[in-house]
Amino acid sequence: MTATGGSPRVTQTGRRRSRRTTARFGAAPSRVTAAIVLAVIGVVFAVPIAALVQFTFRQGTSGALTGAHYAAIVDPVNRATYQPVFDGLGASLVIALITVAIVLLVLLPAQIITALRYPRLRRILEFVCIVPITVPAVVLVVGFVPVYQVVSQVFGSGAWTLAFAVGIIALPFAFRPIAAAITATDMTTLSEAARSLGASWWTVTWRVLLPNLRRGIIAACFLTITVVLGEYTLASFLSRTTFQTGLVLVQQTDPYVAAVFSLGALVFGFVLLVAIGRIGTRRTSKESA
Repeated sequence: MTATGGSPRVTQTGRRRSRRTTARFGAAPSRVTAAIVLAVIGVVFAVPIAALVQFTFRQGTSGALTGAHYAAIVDPVNRATYQPVFDGLGASLVIALITVAIVLLVLLPAQIITALRYPRLRRILEFVCIVPITVPAVVLVVGFVPVYQVVSQVFGSGAWTLAFAVGIIALPFAFRPIAAAITATDMTTLSEAARSLGASWWTVTWRVLLPNLRRGIIAACFLTITVVLGEYTLASFLSRTTFQTGLVLVQQTDPYVAAVFSLGALVFGFVLLVAIGRIGTRRTSKESA
């Protein structure tokens, strides 16, 4: 009886020791080292941002702080001066909507069909989508120039036409989140189970596959919007007005207000990244529950 009663204690002690040994196994840094590394990285990122924030409140070379630069944005007197930024922001939002539509209507169906029907083509599709990130934007512009001569003749020279070129640049950033969601989901089993219950392919896609890929789809859309708002090279060389080109124009007359808009764009991108993380956390908590 004593031996039998003592064996669970020995087993529990062995499990605790094995857990401690497993936790210490490998090259994982200690908590102090991890805290130091995170603190250094945080300082590297925080110092430029803090300098940018301080510059938006700076008044000339005197070093005094003022909020006049923020008030000048809503002042009707300066409307003509800052109009290029608002026009560029509106154009960038239109481009972002079209680019997101391209991702949802072209890239997403291609990845789903490849995963379900043609898994052997997955590597080829991945290669095609990742190639744009390896080519400098300046080189891509050289190839886009003759194409956009034809595009301008057919569709006009509106800023929205830039979405076709930006969509190519955004492919690597949109492909990865969707591919990760597809890899984490047994799409073949889910689709076959739904089809065996009499569901049509539209029902399978809309009510079975897309809800499981929601996190990757939202992340791809957010990253696409971030890429569009930060794109300057294509718009500059193709003579299109976007948010970044508008900032360059305003910076020549009022660098402080240009810094304010840049800070706003940076905060917007940070909010998108936090939203992606929150969506992933909520999805993980629901799965755990």
